[in-house]
Amino acid sequence: MGCLRSLSRLLPSAAGLPRRALCALAQGLTPGARPVSACGPAALLLGGARAAPLCDPRRPRVAGETHRFRTSDVSQATLASVAPVFTVTKFDKEGNVTSFEKKKTDLYQELGLQARDLRFQHVMSITTRNNRIIMRMEYLKAVITPECLLILDYRNLNLEQWLFRELPSQLAGEGQLVTYPLPFEFRAIEALLQYWISSLQGKLSILQPLILETLEALVDPRHSSVDRSKLHILLQNGKSLSELETDIKIFKESVLEILDEKDLLEELCLTKWTDPQVFEKSSAGIDHAEEMELLLENYYRLADDLSNATRELRVLIDDSQSIIFINLDSHRNVMMRLNLQLTMGTFSLSLFGLMGVAFGMNLESSLEEDHSSLLKSDL
Repeated sequence: MGCLRSLSRLLPSAAGLPRRALCALAQGLTPGARPVSACGPAALLLGGARAAPLCDPRRPRVAGETHRFRTSDVSQATLASVAPVFTVTKFDKEGNVTSFEKKKTDLYQELGLQARDLRFQHVMSITTRNNRIIMRMEYLKAVITPECLLILDYRNLNLEQWLFRELPSQLAGEGQLVTYPLPFEFRAIEALLQYWISSLQGKLSILQPLILETLEALVDPRHSSVDRSKLHILLQNGKSLSELETDIKIFKESVLEILDEKDLLEELCLTKWTDPQVFEKSSAGIDHAEEMELLLENYYRLADDLSNATRELRVLIDDSQSIIFINLDSHRNVMMRLNLQLTMGTFSLSLFGLMGVAFGMNLESSLEEDHSSLLKSDL
């Protein structure tokens, strides 16, 4: 502020500059300050070498403009650093694996899909588009073509063992007990559905013994009181069981939606419409739509079995809660009976006390006689 006052006294009034311009020029003179554009008389006062680089009469500067430019540059750099690419793992018909990164736009064009097709908006979905099968099972995203299987963005999902050890042999058709080879999309769909059913079974195999052990400890008749820590564990396991039931329900609904539509079953048979030999075999008596229906019905039944198992656990939890509530009610009744007995005893003692208070002053006893009068009568 002292600099501003001295500047306002030193500068002649003939300069014709407003006070705001003088303040801006003073800030430009302070060390470490940002350079400020100056034109006309101000440039002559401060020296043309200092003000000339920023003075542009064709484009006047606005306060805060530099900050806005920097913000936009940072946002553009941030958007540029997030590369719009997919991490793709490709499996061919022989089970060979290749991993690479590809821009999303290039992948759309290569597969003949639209951007909305690979947004994977639903948690669980099996759809077809342009002779391609697009599958999503929560974190697992896949695109199936007649020639290959593409797994998208598998990193940080702990899928390496299944992707690189088990999936290639399944796609190559090793160990299949069939009289005739099925097209590639059948093996790919079966591998993905089998993996998801196995993951659901793994979750159930972890939850089931924990829940049964906790319930056995809670309903044990040798324990008169309920362990609150066991109740907390049961609450957490019940929440995990509810999440598992939701996952199984969504999987069943997704498969059942396809089973109810015959056209969708036909669209899932990709090779039938691209390979003439496969089309001739289907015309000769091998209906690929029926094979696809049998495949999906098989995994629907497996999911239904898992649903029944989770339902049984839920019934056990509800029954155990009923037993716990009955035990708590019995303990509550005992406490209420004891409280009633104590109340009746206290009332009885209080009643006898009131009787003594009411009649105690009117009763005569030898203690009330005067000892001096007794001595005179003896004499």
